[in-house]
Amino acid sequence: MWLCSLLPPFTHYFPPLLPHITLLLASFLSTLLTQFLLRNQNPFLSHLPTRMALRLNPLPTQSFALPQMASLRSPKFRMASTLRSGSKEVENIKKPFTPPREVHVQVTHSMPPQKIEIFKSLEDWAEQNILTLLKPVEKCWQPQDFLPDPSADGFDEQVKELRERAKEIPDDYFVVLVGDMITEEALPTYQTMLNTLDGVRDETGASLTSWAVWTRAWTAEENRHGDLLNKYLYLSGRVDMRQIEKTIQYLIGSGMDPRTENSPYLGFIYTSFQERATFISHGNTARLAKEHGDIKLAQICGMIASDEKRHETAYTKIVEKLFEVDPDGTVMAFADMMRKKIAMPAHLMYDGHDDNLFDNYSAVAQRIGVYTAKDYADILEFLVGRWKVENLTGLSGEGRKAQDYVCGLPPRIRRLEERAQARVKESSKIRFSWIHDREVLL
Repeated sequence: MWLCSLLPPFTHYFPPLLPHITLLLASFLSTLLTQFLLRNQNPFLSHLPTRMALRLNPLPTQSFALPQMASLRSPKFRMASTLRSGSKEVENIKKPFTPPREVHVQVTHSMPPQKIEIFKSLEDWAEQNILTLLKPVEKCWQPQDFLPDPSADGFDEQVKELRERAKEIPDDYFVVLVGDMITEEALPTYQTMLNTLDGVRDETGASLTSWAVWTRAWTAEENRHGDLLNKYLYLSGRVDMRQIEKTIQYLIGSGMDPRTENSPYLGFIYTSFQERATFISHGNTARLAKEHGDIKLAQICGMIASDEKRHETAYTKIVEKLFEVDPDGTVMAFADMMRKKIAMPAHLMYDGHDDNLFDNYSAVAQRIGVYTAKDYADILEFLVGRWKVENLTGLSGEGRKAQDYVCGLPPRIRRLEERAQARVKESSKIRFSWIHDREVLL
């Protein structure tokens, strides 16, 4: 009650207001104290503007005495809103731990709950047909199999030879190889994405369902890819590892926006496409490394590509089974995913400087022939044939429309790409922080 001595004399004439005024004053003083602590005692939060610190008031008190207009924000939350604030001042604030660009407004849990039973019923099938595509750990290659042995007497000489070979490789190749490695290193995001899918997620972290076992073992196999490329690039002496490490941290913190809506139909179609895309990409980096005279690097990229091919087989097999048990739902999911366009896993890539980093990396990959718009159309055409989409029968009206759409899409994409190439202007050069800000042609 010490606050009563601080209140103005008029409160003696309005006793009913005393509790309200006391509460308001307590809230105000608490806000000032919170602001002081945030700005002076916590070095991490000291850079926050006053406006943001004020919102961190820990008291759960309600401002019942303030007019309704004091509540400027709806209490509802959007998962990934693309709406901008009306305040330019707020827009210009660089928010920590958010994607470098806006993501789509996301739809969640779009799959009807009854379809979860389909995936439960397929657990035995997955154990017999999907888990068998995993390799026992003792039979898997490991990154150290392709790198100089730090415990060996000839380690320094092996590193010197690796660096000599790397000197002959052009910068544009290294930009693409770094981008591929960063994509692989964001593996925590991809495991997280798989565990958003209804009916197949790992509910405990160590679930024994076939779907959960697959996700963990797939992640474990994929983990070797980023490890191997990361160590090779570190030893090569051609790249700025700190900038690369920052990019990896930014990317994992940003997540990804595949628009799969917690649906395993959409999720497994997405992974089928992506595994084939990474198989093609690593296969092409292997081919180019050989052309540049680095047989060891070609072997590294080739081994990673072979893993991706095996994983592609698994995911396409799952979708093939879905076409068998639910052709209508699966073809509509296929069309839905393709209408949205397949976003690359690292599409939210950022290095702290370049807001268009992913687009620039992709442009270099397109120019040197690692992953191109033609590959995108080829993958789609491959999947349409692999899943025999043209031969589906007994579809609903919506199912037939989806069938026509996906079957007619590859030639449409190719025509659009031919027109785009005809309009391409002279390429410009841009600096990449990954290679010490050296310029590369887009």
